[in-house]
Amino acid sequence: MTQSTPAPGPIPDELSLRHPVAADHARLQGALADWWGGLGGEAGALQRKLLVPRLFLQHFADTSFLVERPDGTLHAFLIGFLSQTDPRTAYIHFVGVCPDGKRGGVGSALYERFFARAREAGRTQVRCITSPNNRDSIAYHTRMGFRLEPGDRIDDDGAVPVHTDYDGPGLDRVSFVREL
Repeated sequence: MTQSTPAPGPIPDELSLRHPVAADHARLQGALADWWGGLGGEAGALQRKLLVPRLFLQHFADTSFLVERPDGTLHAFLIGFLSQTDPRTAYIHFVGVCPDGKRGGVGSALYERFFARAREAGRTQVRCITSPNNRDSIAYHTRMGFRLEPGDRIDDDGAVPVHTDYDGPGLDRVSFVREL
């Protein structure tokens, strides 16, 4: 079943939207360390930083977005790309909204822009992953129309399909797909 993609939602007038450039890397790395409220301590912050190396800003800028405040500080971002292997697929790699900007619709607006960009490129599905313990992310993606893909086991609460060792030993993930 193909899902309709709404027109991208508005970004509030006081914020600006653009594609990232390599010079944005340090600010993005700061957000990856700070915006998750200390989740995982220093090791967690380092793991998040390692997930978004500079190459994403150099090679996937046209399918990624930054939202900035009037003073130029980072408010939100979405890093995504078009699959080079599967011509049906676009992939959302990492998304963040500053803590005081959550629930303001900016995250959804970024997803909708990415969906529109993927559709323009002839893609028919978007995929992404999250950690099994990130319940907010699981709930958010479900609300955004993503479905959970079957895993090799169900989480300890008996609710979420998990892909064991998806990103390496001990790095289990939940996998989503959304038809466009």
